Amino acid sequence: MQQFFVTADQVQENQIYIEGTDVNHMKNVLRMRPGEKLGISDGNNHHYICQVEKYEDAQAVLTILEEESVDTELPSKIYLFQGLPKGDKMELIVQKAVELGVYKIVPVAMKRCVVRLDDKKAAKKVERWGEIARSAAKQSGRGIVPKVGGVLKYDEALMLSKELDVVMIPYELAEGMEQTKQIMQSVRPGQSVGIFIGPEGGFEKEEVEQAKEAGASEITLGKRILRTETAGLTALSILMYHLEK
Repeated sequence: MQQFFVTADQVQENQIYIEGTDVNHMKNVLRMRPGEKLGISDGNNHHYICQVEKYEDAQAVLTILEEESVDTELPSKIYLFQGLPKGDKMELIVQKAVELGVYKIVPVAMKRCVVRLDDKKAAKKVERWGEIARSAAKQSGRGIVPKVGGVLKYDEALMLSKELDVVMIPYELAEGMEQTKQIMQSVRPGQSVGIFIGPEGGFEKEEVEQAKEAGASEITLGKRILRTETAGLTALSILMYHLEK
């Protein structure tokens, strides 16, 4: 069954109104006709089974058949602070992080980032990453669409991380797998978690020290050096396995 996301104001009594590009996708790409069923999420863990009623005035009008609560979210909100990677790697990171249950992705400009985005380019990139997050949320049956925040400077990201309960920074020079396991296993349902991931060149030692001063725990993800597009997904996978009900 096809799934789409709407905002709460698009749900009115027993009907839902689809707008924007989703209408064209339903009508001309999927060729959905009146009477066909589809799933709708309001982004707040409410899911509706609907059928297409009609198309009118650039809208798709749906009738709600069933309403149910969705239980596909992790019991902890995980924030991925991702150092800006080269090329289109961020698109892969966003897609897979959403599938693994991330709550929010925060792109971060770090010292060893090769990519430098001005405000205009950053806004376009964030918009694109948001579309990928929405698509991945549809595909994976998420109850919410994880947000991709604007690009932050490193010190801004550290300030944001201070609001979280647990913050980790995987570092290639870190040692102590047992300590890492203890930190991972100490995360409890309901806690907010931040994971800092460096760009291709990794972290500067100074950045790691800054993170530790801000309350982050230095951890290791093993003896092998992981790519930036692998490290965050590895940490997310471990936390998902630990927290999943």
